[in-house]
Amino acid sequence: MDRPNWHRWVFTAINLVAFAVLLYVTSRLTNTGPKQVSYSEFLTELRADNLTDVQITERELIGVLKSDSSHPKPTQQLTIKATRLPGVDESLLLKELEAHPVRFGGRIEQGSWIWSLLGWLLPLLFIVLIYGVGMRRMAQGSGALTFGKNRAKIHDESSRMQVTFEDVAGVDEAKVELEEVVDFLRQPAKYQKLGGRIPKGVLLVGPPGTGKTLLAKAVAGEARVSFFSISGSEFVEMFVGVGAARVRDLFEQAKQKAPCIVFIDELDAIGKARSSGRAIGFSNDEREQTLNQLLAEIDGFESSEGVIIMAATNTPEVLDPALLRAGRFDRQVLVDRPDLKDRVAILKVHARKILMADNAALETIAARTPGMVGADLANIVNESALLAVRRGGERVEMRDLEEAADRVMLGMEKKSRVMSPEEKERVAVHESGHALVALSVKHADPLHRVSIIPRSIGALGYTLQLPTQERYLMTQPELEDQISVLLGGRTAEEIHYGGVVSTGAADDLERASALVRQMVTRFGMSDALGPLTYGRPTAAQFLKSPFDMEERNYSERTAERIDDESRRIVDEIRKRVTDILSKQREPMERISRELIRKETLERAELDNLLGVGDPDKVAISTPIGVT
Repeated sequence: MDRPNWHRWVFTAINLVAFAVLLYVTSRLTNTGPKQVSYSEFLTELRADNLTDVQITERELIGVLKSDSSHPKPTQQLTIKATRLPGVDESLLLKELEAHPVRFGGRIEQGSWIWSLLGWLLPLLFIVLIYGVGMRRMAQGSGALTFGKNRAKIHDESSRMQVTFEDVAGVDEAKVELEEVVDFLRQPAKYQKLGGRIPKGVLLVGPPGTGKTLLAKAVAGEARVSFFSISGSEFVEMFVGVGAARVRDLFEQAKQKAPCIVFIDELDAIGKARSSGRAIGFSNDEREQTLNQLLAEIDGFESSEGVIIMAATNTPEVLDPALLRAGRFDRQVLVDRPDLKDRVAILKVHARKILMADNAALETIAARTPGMVGADLANIVNESALLAVRRGGERVEMRDLEEAADRVMLGMEKKSRVMSPEEKERVAVHESGHALVALSVKHADPLHRVSIIPRSIGALGYTLQLPTQERYLMTQPELEDQISVLLGGRTAEEIHYGGVVSTGAADDLERASALVRQMVTRFGMSDALGPLTYGRPTAAQFLKSPFDMEERNYSERTAERIDDESRRIVDEIRKRVTDILSKQREPMERISRELIRKETLERAELDNLLGVGDPDKVAISTPIGVT
């Protein structure tokens, strides 16, 4: 239904409703009607011979008054009306009427033809109105009859969405693998001449936020072809068969716009292994039929037609093997977390539209954010711009970037959270213990900042360390020193308060326990248990991480030995930390007092406080010792 017809329907419906209301008001105004009286008053008038005629209906008695009656103004009201009493004997009423000089009769009431017509017309108009609304919504693509239509967003060269490889940083290896897809879409004859076949499907695999969707858009932008983008969850509906119909419609449109790229985000929403849902109560017929149709459509065309299928997933291990075989998604491109160099490149891409001050060192921020993905880094740049606006600055300075990184990593500052002097002193002692141990052990990462300002993630304080380089392997002494720093806060509380500890070390103990158990069961760093691994991840495909649950492959006796060995390692490290802090109790007290006064101490301030020279320049940040 086009727009003019829609307006005509609305105008006609409004006119009909107004006409019906006008008829009703007119009938009410022109019909004065008889005066309503009680049944007893009606009988009084009858017995006084003031009535000339009486009409008996199904519900009422209507009497006509004499013109010469004793009523003060009989001309204004010539009739009276009374409601009949239920259960009254009709013979008594007739005898009463026969005893007086009055004419009486009866009639069967019939409704007005106008209201009868409106009783049929109004429901019909309502149905027509609903039909018109439904037809209009279906014309816009959102009606009930469009379930089988695909909901993919289509971008072509005329759209404003033009993303190229220049807009994507930190994924150089993935770009290299996708460049031949771009080249094929630009020059398909070059590959067909030698009989080469480009892969039909490319699966982008990586953690959330690494830029898989952006990379797929960049491929389409570089090749200058149409880009169909849809999420896997948009295929599945309440009705079985709708997803399969949408898959068919999607590929039909893609073939018409070839060469093009069909991108399916969150492929695992429809591509989970079918064998995992055979148990009663766990099957999903709609999802499985959608997957079957997707496999059939992939097999139903050749790559020479110019349609390339790209998909993204965070959990490739749950996908059906039929999707990953040769001829379908036969190429997997890893989009991993960026390293230091890649993080610098990503920050520069997102900082293009931001006015940066000369002191804004993106390299330092990149070094402070190990393990962060592109989405996190984009959030840091955006937060820094917001912070600069709040303080009234004209450019984003280094302090804005530093504060933005702290916000993303640790949450917002909660200066409104007022701690008692005793709690503030305990948090200061705790963090000074972390700081002193980090400065004392050989393999600990260089200290960057200590703070007792509460954060929104629940931390009452934190100690920030900055490793000098990216690490992919760690030795046993390095792990032991890391555990030492984690235990420094609780040990400082024990020394300062005479063995009385608080709940502030819960996060430290949890992380230390996990590291110790991995040293014993995963890394083979226990002489008592030898170079073996104990326990293995379950093969359950519904788990988010292989470490969410373990399958025990050892005996109860071995489990006791694992517990004993873990406790032994922790006790030895704890004794070492106690010796360090006991010998440096006076510097620990000095740091805690300064923390209470200033709340945050940078590395240079710590060195001045302890009488040490200028700190070395450092790189990557790892917040530890969150209280």
